[in-house]
Amino acid sequence: YKIHERLIAESSETELIPLLASVQDETRMAQIISSWQLDIIYHAAAYKHVPLVEHNLIEGIKNNVIGTLVVAEQAALHKVPHFVLISTDKAVRPTNVMGATKRLAEMILQALEGETSSTKFSMVRFGNVLGSSGSVVPKFWKQIRDGGPVSLTHPDITRYFMTIPEAAQLVLQAGAIAEGGDVFVLDMGEPVQIIELAKQMIELSGLTLRDSNNINGDIEIEIIGLRPGEKLYEELLIGNNPQMTLHPRIMKANDPFLKWENLKDSLNLLNEALFSNDVVKVKSILDELVEDYFSNSEIVDWIHLEKISKKLI
Repeated sequence: YKIHERLIAESSETELIPLLASVQDETRMAQIISSWQLDIIYHAAAYKHVPLVEHNLIEGIKNNVIGTLVVAEQAALHKVPHFVLISTDKAVRPTNVMGATKRLAEMILQALEGETSSTKFSMVRFGNVLGSSGSVVPKFWKQIRDGGPVSLTHPDITRYFMTIPEAAQLVLQAGAIAEGGDVFVLDMGEPVQIIELAKQMIELSGLTLRDSNNINGDIEIEIIGLRPGEKLYEELLIGNNPQMTLHPRIMKANDPFLKWENLKDSLNLLNEALFSNDVVKVKSILDELVEDYFSNSEIVDWIHLEKISKKLI
């Protein structure tokens, strides 16, 4: 609703049609895609918050993997010329379910590219977007306004950051130069040490840091420990051989993937396990499909843990 209202205000001459749908609903996706002669689909529908997906494993994979598969297959069926997946740096050597789902979504598009000539599939991989939903910056501002403490998972944690306009413009430009099967990587600059970001935000608020050197300071930084599946640092490339493109801030990765004939049966097994809510089997299939996925936590899906506690499994 908010996005629609903002776009109406900014672009009154452009027809805007807000539609409600689940990307997992094949019939609804077919209806939407077939009703208009689409030129391009930007697929950004994903649960992207690492701990939430780790604790809601089944729904995270249904949405991020099966949802991507459904929309991509419908795009090919209805001959949409371009399909761009919004991916993430967490897809590179993932240590969490969210990152693994996004890497598997990339692999699906890479595999489908060889199965159709009607749709060019590409994906754009980048890091955190400042001010986006779930971003650490709004959270820090709120904690500072509330008098602290500012909560930080680890003193050495780093992340890549980019502004919303930067990300949007580069995604559009990457889609325009796509040839099909491309994994684009945006130049995010240097990674930011989050503890330094927190200190700067405290200072920008006109306050002082409270620590052992200044016990009378205003705001303390509290280290709360890494959450399940969380990495200390993110990467943008799986291999070390990126190619330059026509755009100086857009590179192309050369990442391995499975052919569709080798992937589709495993996806069918994954789908069956998802809808029977077999968390252990789902996790096992995900581990097997995403070669570089090394989970750094046990299964912490809330329903799975509750069943274990009640000795139901």
